[in-house]
Amino acid sequence: MRTQVAIIGAGPAGLLLSHLLHLRGITSVVLESRDRAYAEGRVRAGVLEQGTVDTLVAAGVGDRMLREGMPHHGIELRYGGRGHRIAFEELVPGRAITVYGQQEVVKDLIAARLRDGGDVRFEVTDAAVHDAATDRPYVTFGGERLDCDFVAGCDGFHGVTRPSIPAGVLSEHRRDYPFAWLGVLARVKPSSEELIYARTDRGFALHSMRSPEISRFYLQVAPDEDIANWPDDRVWAELRTRLETVPDFELATGPILDKSVTPMRAYVAEPMRYGRLFLAGDAAHIVPPTGAKGLNLAVADVRLLTDALARWYATGSADLLDSYSEACLKRVWSAQHFSWWMTTLLHTFDTDDPYGRRLQLAHLDQVTSSRAAATTLAENYVGLPFDSSGSTGTSSGTRSSVMPK
Repeated sequence: MRTQVAIIGAGPAGLLLSHLLHLRGITSVVLESRDRAYAEGRVRAGVLEQGTVDTLVAAGVGDRMLREGMPHHGIELRYGGRGHRIAFEELVPGRAITVYGQQEVVKDLIAARLRDGGDVRFEVTDAAVHDAATDRPYVTFGGERLDCDFVAGCDGFHGVTRPSIPAGVLSEHRRDYPFAWLGVLARVKPSSEELIYARTDRGFALHSMRSPEISRFYLQVAPDEDIANWPDDRVWAELRTRLETVPDFELATGPILDKSVTPMRAYVAEPMRYGRLFLAGDAAHIVPPTGAKGLNLAVADVRLLTDALARWYATGSADLLDSYSEACLKRVWSAQHFSWWMTTLLHTFDTDDPYGRRLQLAHLDQVTSSRAAATTLAENYVGLPFDSSGSTGTSSGTRSSVMPK
């Protein structure tokens, strides 16, 4: 078999890359180790930046998102017995976030690829990348061989593409936080129209949602927390304690559909390229989920990679391929900083450090009382605009050249 771009991983990054390349007349094959039901059902991120929304709409895969997604024009920071709204419509006019689950984005992209005759293969075994440092890379899987011009590693943090890069090529930056998130999905109407980020002396809590009928909650817990220690009654009791801290707020409860514990960590591998193997999304970087940047960074990577590959096929120029890693990492490190900032702003670190707690509260007071500080939060939360190369920029344009000419 032969294709122009072999894509390993059928998450949002891999599927969107395949779709955008198709719009530019470039062929691809997507290889995924999991089955389709798993890919379409795994509940993960749900906050889409303005630029991500605009990208999906411009690519023709945003119709259901526009119908069913929930646009939000602010978030609430809750601490010290009061709630403080960060109003996007006032601070960053015309920009917002949309709550729409990652699994829904995946469903839309799979449907689009299959509708357009795309080659997406699930339950692939033993995928491996070969000769990435040459101009004739190929991928083997399940006893088959796929020759290609380029390989895109979109297979997540635990995938096979990044480990296929020889030792010593990548610089790897890591940070592990001294806590984890207990995530809860419940069949209950959200108790708030917008996300609530709550800082308490007992730890952080987040009230989010996935639909008008499904709510998503997170609790800061110990990094080695055993999910068995959290029966439903304890989960709801702790959520009430951390969220019912302002007058007249009552947390609605209902059947819990899913519970899991996620470590809080950060990771960046650089460069995001080895020869003709290009990494995108979680294969190259992960962020703590406090800033809601993971999926959105993957979309930003894919925009840049699409433009770079399209330039190469159209003109033979490798200039955008050569600058891909640097351009991606500019935005990646900006998102790493914002995610670290949000995490340190809202979580309990050392309960025996009253000095640190007072500094944290002073910082929260500044964010909620200073328009300049609140604007910085809002700008980063809704997503920094893309410049003409798709990287972090200051212009207001959101449509990039990843769309067909």
